[in-house]
Amino acid sequence: MKDTELLQIALGLAPPWQVSAAEFDSDKERLDICLDFPKGSTFTCPTCGQIALKAYDPTEKTWRHLNFFQHEAYLTVRVARIDCDKCGTHLVDVPWARPGSGFTLLFEAMIMVLAKAMPVKTIATFVNEHDTRLWRILHHYVDKARKDADQSQVKQLGVDETSRRRGHNYVSLFVDLDESRVLFATDGKDASTVQRFKQDLIEHGGDPGAIEEMCCDMSLAFISGVEKQFPEAHLTFEKFHVIKILNDAVDQVRREEIKDRPELKGSRYIWLKNQPNLKASQSDLLEQLTIKKLNLKTSRAYHIKLNFQEMYQQPFEFAEAFLKKWYFWATHSRLEPIINAAKTIKNHWDGVLRWFTSKINNGILEGINSLIQAAKARARGYRTKRNLITMIYLISGKLNFDLPT
Repeated sequence: MKDTELLQIALGLAPPWQVSAAEFDSDKERLDICLDFPKGSTFTCPTCGQIALKAYDPTEKTWRHLNFFQHEAYLTVRVARIDCDKCGTHLVDVPWARPGSGFTLLFEAMIMVLAKAMPVKTIATFVNEHDTRLWRILHHYVDKARKDADQSQVKQLGVDETSRRRGHNYVSLFVDLDESRVLFATDGKDASTVQRFKQDLIEHGGDPGAIEEMCCDMSLAFISGVEKQFPEAHLTFEKFHVIKILNDAVDQVRREEIKDRPELKGSRYIWLKNQPNLKASQSDLLEQLTIKKLNLKTSRAYHIKLNFQEMYQQPFEFAEAFLKKWYFWATHSRLEPIINAAKTIKNHWDGVLRWFTSKINNGILEGINSLIQAAKARARGYRTKRNLITMIYLISGKLNFDLPT
């Protein structure tokens, strides 16, 4: 069998396309495969589908293909023009590449698969291409898959932000809690992000009025955005962020008290961690510091926090009464950070108690955020906001890319 016949079969070419020649350069470690079509071949209009259009004025084009063993491979082809009486003049569509791309479909499919697990910069070095060209591939397929995404069944949403880079640079994430997928990612973390998500939801077949539950932290920007754009949705303040407010208050009490109580030095994390997560040495230290005779303000603040956590173990019918008693205790604790934290919870009372009805939280969002931060760490950051958002959709959007195999 001739090498051209073998390559014809390997490439899966259909008439009128055929391999006309192949040349391997060992010095450049490169295989060039030349494709052509017989004289008199006809093609189909890529716009209207009209068939039997004669080709003329061929132009040579080259596409990067999958490697031949460890060597780069390229397809060099004479691409002709056709005249359609309905649509005008067009270049012939080729079956191995999309219009405007310098890579074959199979090469692009490989990049999409690798990008889920490897930094684009690393892939670029591996395939000997500039990473900007590879980002164009990712942008194309992610944008196309998002355009076709169906959001008509979305009922429960989680809203959170993830850091884009050091400083106050954030990307807001809107997640379908039923499907554990990112629906929308956008720059910033203010009320306008919710408005942009609402528009995107409508464009993808979703109904803002059908959103029953939304879960977020106590960010005033998110709250005002949700209340304005999704007035019919019930808002739940998820447990992690509510307890974080109390953790911050406990830590503030510790920092104020440590000036007079040196025994608190090095104890920060024992007050913030859940007891089952403490090491043996940390458990011993906690036990020593919570002895009543020490009368530590930090210990009192810590027990107020623990008592609040017990609220989430209460039956629905007792939860509000429990919270009222806790609030009275916290506001009469004479611990200013705890009093402020209790008042913050009071200002978001309904959303805190809504958890007992919705039972939703942003645990899914925290998991997605971990994936995003891990990808960002592997890549040592992303040069542009668009690159980060594209990667978010790629690894956690559950999009259908319909890639060739």
